[in-house]
Amino acid sequence: MTAAEAPDLERATLDKAASENFPVAPFFLPKDWRDDLMAVYGFARLVDDIGDGDLAPGGADARVLGVSATEAEDRLVLLDAFETDLRRVFDGTPRHPLLRRLRPTVRRRGLTPEPFLGLIAANRQDQLVTRYETYDDLLAYCELSANPVGRLVLGVTGTSTPERIRLSDAICTALQIVEHLQDVAEDLRRDRVYLPAEDMKRFHVRETDLARKTAGASVRALVAYEAQRAGDLLNEGAPLVGSVHGRLKLLLAGFVAGGRAAIRAIAAAEYDVLPGPPKPGKVQLLREAGVILRGEG
Repeated sequence: MTAAEAPDLERATLDKAASENFPVAPFFLPKDWRDDLMAVYGFARLVDDIGDGDLAPGGADARVLGVSATEAEDRLVLLDAFETDLRRVFDGTPRHPLLRRLRPTVRRRGLTPEPFLGLIAANRQDQLVTRYETYDDLLAYCELSANPVGRLVLGVTGTSTPERIRLSDAICTALQIVEHLQDVAEDLRRDRVYLPAEDMKRFHVRETDLARKTAGASVRALVAYEAQRAGDLLNEGAPLVGSVHGRLKLLLAGFVAGGRAAIRAIAAAEYDVLPGPPKPGKVQLLREAGVILRGEG
């Protein structure tokens, strides 16, 4: 990797923060929190890009991870190399600039490898498992793909307790399910289906129904059912917001509000998620956040 490539690798990944459903490190947080949350985001975004095959063209990430050009398209090889470099964050000097950026955050906040390894394991699972038979199977996947993010936020802000972790897990799983509902069509194009097969059978939905331009009644009923489940999980985790204070309370309220607003957007689209992801507007998000901060929901 050349000296010029290092900042380009960081920029290509971190610039994606602006397009995320939820603010990654909003302006109202203390600068040290923002810096550390962006370091965590850089890791999470890069591992997802590896798992989805969305790395920047040119192969610079593979080169810096020590992956040969002949294996640079093999996502499992890249994930293994990335895990090896992650471990250097804790006992050496990592190669990838985003992991070098993460190293001081890990040391300053006393973060452990487990949440980071969970996110890598989720992306490794995405290469091997593309369908989920039961809702419990999907929840187990979310334990790897989503819940570590909330645990890292609690770790960075020094507010982690067993009860807060439980509540955070409920919120993060809900947000992951909502994202899956928004992205049904895109996921299918990647040959992935995150709607549990047992639920699809219950609602008489086949994969060919998910490939249509608009959703029929059965697909809409299935999406409504899964959206209700996600809403129930958000409600279960919402007391997390009231357990903290100050600017962290605003951040967590934003996460819950973002999930609720997304569910409302899906409902407003009459549960037809196939033309494209239904997205909430800023007014709806602010309204939801206001309700949560006033303790009304």
